Amino acid sequence: MGYDTYANFVLDDRMAKTPERVFELLNKLMSEGNKVAKQERTEMQTMINEEGNDFKLAPWDWWYYAEKLRVKKYDFNEEETRPYFKLENVRNGMFEVANKLWGLTFEEVKDIPKYNEANIVFEVKEANGDHLGLLYMDFHPRASKGSGAWMTSFRKQYTENGKRVAPVISVVCNFTAPTKDKPSLLTFDEVSTLFHEFGHALHGLLSNTTYYTQSGTSVPRDYVELPSQIMENWASQPEVIKMMGKHYETGETIPDEMIEKMKAAGLHNQGFTLTEFIAAGLLDMSWHMLTDPSQITTVQEFEDNVRAKIGLIPEIAFRYRSTYFGHIFAGGYAVGYYGYAWAEILDADAFQAFKENGIFDKETADKFRKYVLSAGGSHDAMENYVKFRGQEPTIDALLERRGLK
Repeated sequence: MGYDTYANFVLDDRMAKTPERVFELLNKLMSEGNKVAKQERTEMQTMINEEGNDFKLAPWDWWYYAEKLRVKKYDFNEEETRPYFKLENVRNGMFEVANKLWGLTFEEVKDIPKYNEANIVFEVKEANGDHLGLLYMDFHPRASKGSGAWMTSFRKQYTENGKRVAPVISVVCNFTAPTKDKPSLLTFDEVSTLFHEFGHALHGLLSNTTYYTQSGTSVPRDYVELPSQIMENWASQPEVIKMMGKHYETGETIPDEMIEKMKAAGLHNQGFTLTEFIAAGLLDMSWHMLTDPSQITTVQEFEDNVRAKIGLIPEIAFRYRSTYFGHIFAGGYAVGYYGYAWAEILDADAFQAFKENGIFDKETADKFRKYVLSAGGSHDAMENYVKFRGQEPTIDALLERRGLK
């Protein structure tokens, strides 16, 4: 179809546009991550030697020693945070964040059809009281329900006869259900998951486009995770953590010491997590940049060549070996696995604008709403991002957030 490679074909209507742009950003991240991964390798090898062992760290040892190092360095167990994150408090804190940013209000609606009685439904309104949409929330497991967490829409926003048709959005999770003696309590990782799906929901709820096919999350695949992942940034801000982090028995606010431990432990093993993640995206890109089958001898040799080219250290295995990397051959993510990292670059860079101006700065929030949340897929994604941010994204904010800079 006139494209040099399958990668060029796929990326033409994505935010990245070209393979060269993807390789440029991912290789920069890989280079910085490799530096830290080598330091982590040295720390773990030192621990192995200090324990009286004489073997060399191998890929299958990594997580075992990474966890031992985490316990030694930070003395932090994520389960300690669970009593402070009662689901209802987290939900209300999340709503308060949206209120501070855009003036949104969330009012429970009880006299309304539900697909399951466990649903909680909220009418979402503008600051002036105008109806924006409905938000269904489905929090707990049940026999007929799939695992994981996701956002979906029963009706997307669109415009008909000059009037905005309001969306009906759903957030679905599988958090531990309350018992007779204890409410539903979340780990901080689950708190982040809820904020993430809420970001997708806001993308749907705040949509203001003409066409159904361009509404809400109907955007390029490498752009769709920006609204969700940026919300996770608010979840990790100390003032937001304190807003929602109240001990379910005593009402005590989560201690500053615990927040600091959470923050410090969250930076552990970042060299590994970044390089393993980026390497998967680069492996995907490398397969789909091929133009001639004769360029492949064996799968092992192909992977070895990619490893050498990107500098992935031998103690870190590819997240997926090519023979079972289902995402990129049969899962719809061909030339798309980079999108997770791309979205992380975007969300860190975008949140940097809030950090520079204030995390609840109204002008910044309004620009993000106008050019990202409301626009859907009605305009070019990069053009809209630049209108919000004033420049194309860089990796600097992501490196800083991961403690690599």
